[in-house]
Amino acid sequence: MAYPQTEAQAVDAVFSAATQRTALNLIGAGTRAVRNPNDEGTGLSSHQICGIVAYESAEMVMTVKAGTPVAEVEAALAANRQMMAFEPMDHRGILGTSGDPTIGGVFAANVSGPRRFVAGAARDSLLGIRFVNGQGQVIRAGGRVMKNVTGLDLVKLLAGSQGTLGFLTEVTFRVLPVPAAVETIVISGLDDLAATKAMAAAMALSVEVSGAAHLPASVRGRFLGGELPEGEATVLRLEGLAGSVSVRAGKLEQIMKALGPVSRLGPNESGVLWREIRDVHPYADGTQKPLWRVSVAPSAGHQLVAALRLEMDIDAFYDWQGGLIWMRIEADPQGELLRRKIRALGGGHATLVRATDEMRAQTPAFEPLPDALAALSARVKQKLDPTGIFSPGKMG
Repeated sequence: MAYPQTEAQAVDAVFSAATQRTALNLIGAGTRAVRNPNDEGTGLSSHQICGIVAYESAEMVMTVKAGTPVAEVEAALAANRQMMAFEPMDHRGILGTSGDPTIGGVFAANVSGPRRFVAGAARDSLLGIRFVNGQGQVIRAGGRVMKNVTGLDLVKLLAGSQGTLGFLTEVTFRVLPVPAAVETIVISGLDDLAATKAMAAAMALSVEVSGAAHLPASVRGRFLGGELPEGEATVLRLEGLAGSVSVRAGKLEQIMKALGPVSRLGPNESGVLWREIRDVHPYADGTQKPLWRVSVAPSAGHQLVAALRLEMDIDAFYDWQGGLIWMRIEADPQGELLRRKIRALGGGHATLVRATDEMRAQTPAFEPLPDALAALSARVKQKLDPTGIFSPGKMG
């Protein structure tokens, strides 16, 4: 593993690798790394290229070197009552990794949490980047204001590219104020279908739900130390000014009472609950049981889980109004079966986040691209990494 301390040192490392046709595995601190056991190459980490370059709290824009710990970024934002709206999850619990997650890793993997379906993904907050391409050249794209980009939108391309297109050295992104108040409405006892309908109904109301998740009975006891009410829990988060949240929560509670028993969580319990949902707390279990992250249409999530339970032993819970499913498999990952069921329900994608090396060697971690998109992706890869030194097959 190589740890350049400056962008110039990273340029030298990449140029040398390109000259010698040596593969590189690009990472931040390795806390989100999902390695394919067949991958080869030298590790190149941005972990020591760190520090906050500029933070204009009045303009709600921050520029940070890619290896800066997420905790350092969050602490600087918290001092000004600001936050990253997309709630980047922490993968250390489910992957059993250690170290400090980096801000570059967040954007390289396009990591987002429960607020994703209303606030956008990490890439939607990204304004500008600096990165080293596969020829050892420094590329700057975007800036400190959102603007139209002609040709390839490199900012959006690098976000979520998993370190296969370039080595990020700096990111500029927008931030938002921390909500003054937060409450969570809990509806108890709904099955997956009823919960899907309840979340859809809540989203159709003018109450501005910023989080919508369903926790079946199999996982409910693993949230909030088991202190949620008995039975399945469908949870709806409201944020904003205190007076507004109180009025909206009252309106939502009255409507949801027609569906089942309703209770409320205040700011402290809400904060803990949504962090646990964000970080997939039920499956931070110290095992290597296959864990899938599945994205489908919100109305199709419960149908997918029901269909899969007829053929395999799974545990699952839902985020993003039912459109994001975290699914733990008790045995083989069954990637072909899972992806076939997803296609049958209108499409989506599945990422194998955790598995043993033996399982990974046989199951593609990422959704295979359609032919046309694969061809386009190959052309972009050829443009930015013509010698193909940036190794695929990792999460970030």
